[in-house]
Amino acid sequence: MPGTNLTRDEAQQRAKLLTVDSYEIDLDLSGAQEGGTYRSVTTVRFDVTENSAASFIDLVAPAVHEVTLNGDPLDPDEVFKDSRIALPGLLEGRNVLRVVADCAYTNTGEGLHRFVDPVDEQAYLYTQFEVPDARRVFASFEQPDLKATFQFTVKAPTGWTVISNSPTPEPKGDIWVFEPTPRISTYVTALIVGPYHSVHSVYEKDGQSVPLGIYCRPSLAEFLDSDAIFEVTRQGFDWFQEKFDYAYPFKKYDQLFVPEFNAGAMENAGAVTIRDQYVFRSKVTDAAYEVRAETILHELAHMWFGDLVTMEWWNDLWLNESFATYTSIACQAYHPESRWPHSWTTFANSMKTWAYRQDQLPSTHPIMAEIRDLDDVLVNFDGITYAKGASVLKQLVAYVGMDEFFAGVQAYFKRHAFGNTRLSDLLGALEETSGRDLKTWSKKWLETAGINILRPEIETDADGVITSFAVRQEAPALPAGAKGEPTLRPHRIAVGLYSLDAESGKLLRDEDGRIELDVDGELTEVPQLVGRHRPDVVLLNDDDLSYSKVRLDEKSLAFVTEHLGDFESSLPRALCWASAWDMTRDAELATRDYLSLVLSGIGKESDIGVVQSLQRQVKLAIELYAAPAAREALLTRWTDATLAHLRAAAPGSDHQLAWARAFAATARTPEQVDLLDALLDGATTIEGLVVDTELRWAFVERLVAVGHFDEEDIAAEYERDKTAAGERHAATARAARPTPEAKAEAWASVIESDKLPNAVQEAVISGFVQTDQRELLAPYTDKYFEVVKDIWDSRSHEIAQQIAIGLYPSIQVSEETLARTDTWLASAEPNAALRRLVSESRAGIERALKAQAADAAAA
Repeated sequence: MPGTNLTRDEAQQRAKLLTVDSYEIDLDLSGAQEGGTYRSVTTVRFDVTENSAASFIDLVAPAVHEVTLNGDPLDPDEVFKDSRIALPGLLEGRNVLRVVADCAYTNTGEGLHRFVDPVDEQAYLYTQFEVPDARRVFASFEQPDLKATFQFTVKAPTGWTVISNSPTPEPKGDIWVFEPTPRISTYVTALIVGPYHSVHSVYEKDGQSVPLGIYCRPSLAEFLDSDAIFEVTRQGFDWFQEKFDYAYPFKKYDQLFVPEFNAGAMENAGAVTIRDQYVFRSKVTDAAYEVRAETILHELAHMWFGDLVTMEWWNDLWLNESFATYTSIACQAYHPESRWPHSWTTFANSMKTWAYRQDQLPSTHPIMAEIRDLDDVLVNFDGITYAKGASVLKQLVAYVGMDEFFAGVQAYFKRHAFGNTRLSDLLGALEETSGRDLKTWSKKWLETAGINILRPEIETDADGVITSFAVRQEAPALPAGAKGEPTLRPHRIAVGLYSLDAESGKLLRDEDGRIELDVDGELTEVPQLVGRHRPDVVLLNDDDLSYSKVRLDEKSLAFVTEHLGDFESSLPRALCWASAWDMTRDAELATRDYLSLVLSGIGKESDIGVVQSLQRQVKLAIELYAAPAAREALLTRWTDATLAHLRAAAPGSDHQLAWARAFAATARTPEQVDLLDALLDGATTIEGLVVDTELRWAFVERLVAVGHFDEEDIAAEYERDKTAAGERHAATARAARPTPEAKAEAWASVIESDKLPNAVQEAVISGFVQTDQRELLAPYTDKYFEVVKDIWDSRSHEIAQQIAIGLYPSIQVSEETLARTDTWLASAEPNAALRRLVSESRAGIERALKAQAADAAAA
């Protein structure tokens, strides 16, 4: 039985048979305040190529009351099975289907999500349809290439607002009738319903006028910095419309900050939903504003790449996500009024690190992945699809030239507007504008898995003059279980030459110290550098043009170890930091040496995003990659350093806040715990450090985890913050209590009940897994393997994935955990998606064991 799955073959057969014209969707949400179910009436008009053909339409619903096909009633009990309504006896030409059903509100972030704000006790609704969840709200041909127009009519409680893809109409009483949309895919339709607060503006340029709206719950309205959000949005409109040479394709642009959202945001046409944690209740660093801006720009880019032109099937999902990621970062880097011209540094330090990690898992796959069915794509929103794909697009831009790249994109949009495409459509347009044959490039970069390593091979004479310079490319074996063969690829890279300036003390790029070239094959000679004096540091892939792991030669590595923080520019620093982290994960650099490297240079690191990444990486390295016997000493060394940096940081600075959070994350000694407590109640202060709502919770959660605070303290803190965010923090804190009873209670709330909303479940899992509670959590290894398959089979995808990943015993780094995982993989017969997630988690244990051995050997 297909269940809620849909295969690519089924989708292709249905697309050959059907052309969908329009949907009329009538929803009665007047009872949303109480919840339960709601009436959904769908009328679909579609054309069929064969007489007497049979097909099906998708629907996930508790009950179907009426099915009428071309005026003839069908028995719902006979035709509605397995989340599908069978459509027998279709007519050649126009067909009309009407379906009346009861659909259910959800608390999982899928379909029509319902949330009640504890502040005003009002319900707030929003839809989330990617990948296959429009069928939870209305009957739909749920695949991206069956585009249609959509007209929504919604009955809502008096005083509420209804927002959709089309401009919001004046309601007639409590009925909202929207104009039909342009032809779009089911998964980018949207409804957002409730007593939302809103701010409105307009984007105007050269006679164009696009209404803009920003929405959030009233309880967050005081924190909504709408001017900053509008500013980034307008910059995106300017840059994208110029680069794409295609006017924004919809009638308005709303951005809706919604509660309990599973992802960062979703590109619904003209009605983008964004997680409302991006409405910052407390002070955050500039890195958080940069990430939010990238999210805003990413979704805006999707209005063209994804919504205007949509992939035919999910194997080209990367085209949507990689393109939106690349262009959002490029807009931040190149827009003349951007606050974040260093955005490629952030990209190198965060997105590419994610890509490199994903590409070394047994589940690694080509960027253009083989997507056989919906189960495949649901676990494919990963570091390959987003970050590696965007990295390769950056490489492609360097390869063909930016002007040529965007000229091809412009032709692509004009040629395929409101249609569906494959990879070949984009590559064909780029070949036309660049004059490059991209077939070989595509085969090696987009259709193969794995990562390359680039190493410099340098010889010098007695005077330090370079006599030979070459770049060696390696293609390491793919991880065990991965499909494919190691592949050498063509790379467009820059080689940077850096020397320490005696006057400034900075590592500066030499005059004429940048060579850009194509690297292909195993060894590429670089004759341009022969005869030059060897600099202090030779950096391959300077400017981060290509996607590859980079190693420093021995002399450069020795110099960087002493002077990494001295690079004047943030991007080469980030590349060296990333290389050091990669070496640590690959067990080429001992964790204790990585810690020493970070401590020697982090004080000079000006980029706050890099500082926060290093803080997270050091914590992870010590807790998972350090030899167990050395872990406590390394944690003590690190926590002492976090406190020293906290005290030394400029008052009120982003660095001060970041170091306060880093200190709170690993505070452990009685003196450190007492300091946290004193900072929390104000008995001790640090100049400039405001212990606001979110920082208070960070302190409370740590004080609970080490046994210093108990339930009474958690309840008191929640009384100060009786909000949705406060509920989540309290749930995290309760699950973090270091007692068997607290762990059993948290486990039961997730495993033995399906009542927790998605965001609260995530919070409980976060608190449950504490790395300094390994012994307390050890019994849950067997419990996990006893329940995970049943959980996967019985819960919704988002809820099950949270559990499968979050509760895997990833902190129990041992051969026993590997063996227990292998036994389960061999005997449990999980489906491909669950097998992938558990195998990825297993790979983390394997990597950690190798890193621990390397760290022990360095003792």
